[in-house]
Amino acid sequence: MRILGIETSCDETGIAVYDSEKGLLANELFSQIKLHQQYGGVVPELASREHIKWTNPLLESALQNSNTPLDDIDLIAYTAGPGLKGCLLVGTTFARSLAYSLDKPSLSVNHIEAHLLAPMMEAPELRFPFLGLLISGGHTMMVHAKEIGNYELLGTTLDDAVGEAFDKTAKLMGLPYPGGPEIESLAKKGITGKFDFPRPLKNKKNCDFSFSGLKTHILQTWNKAEQTDQIKADIALELQHTVVDCLQSRLQNAIEQTKATSVVVSGGVTANQFIRTSLEDFGSKAGLAIYYPSKNFCTDNGAMIAYAGYLKHAANQICDLEGEVRARWPLSEIF
Repeated sequence: MRILGIETSCDETGIAVYDSEKGLLANELFSQIKLHQQYGGVVPELASREHIKWTNPLLESALQNSNTPLDDIDLIAYTAGPGLKGCLLVGTTFARSLAYSLDKPSLSVNHIEAHLLAPMMEAPELRFPFLGLLISGGHTMMVHAKEIGNYELLGTTLDDAVGEAFDKTAKLMGLPYPGGPEIESLAKKGITGKFDFPRPLKNKKNCDFSFSGLKTHILQTWNKAEQTDQIKADIALELQHTVVDCLQSRLQNAIEQTKATSVVVSGGVTANQFIRTSLEDFGSKAGLAIYYPSKNFCTDNGAMIAYAGYLKHAANQICDLEGEVRARWPLSEIF
């Protein structure tokens, strides 16, 4: 079975072809980072226009690189939410129109579920149940994945996502968008112990997150500091340490609550090597198996949508929103 995956939830256009026997055959991606850098963040209208521009060329590339005639596609899976509504509509319309013209089935995929399932594409030994820690620019949550389609939300951010804390700190210090890679690079020059930021909710016995207070503390620290390049590096390093401490404390609570032995960490922020290494060390000491997607699958991509579509179809969990898109689509409402 060959599945076409289409991703247009934010600022990356992704088209991929996945084969149930041969695995991933093609994964085409166009990133809009350069377009949005001048604005310091994603402009939804511009993002939608870029998706319109790139969906068809990427489809042609994916089919060519996977040596797949269009008629050989058996299922078209597409992101229907959550995300920017205009962007979602581009991918949804494209996918459903293509499915209609080919007389092939289409399947609506939840973007968050696809991120949680992405590591399974490369780690066949990973089995349900597992803990899922999703950390990105738009989401931060802890999920108990009991089986495909059955997810218990253990905790979520009470305010801002962890990726936003990176982006806003970078912007505050005059660094370009997106801020995550800039913070990671700068932190390598930082000196440990120069700052001591608060760890929000660290002593709370739940799995929720909070980062708005941390952002405020960094703003106050920056305004009082000399604002040199070294200070920037020291702040970046302490931010990473603070985020890791917060993630580890929430993970510890989730482990005690669920007795899980496997953890999936996914989302764009997992591309940060400092965070990956720190959580791997935590997992090793706690006797946990930690799974990440490869770095090219951390951010939004069509491969995870195609793979999620394959798993959902195999489990007979056929979700068809009939063209509806959902800017907000909680995991509890997946069907």
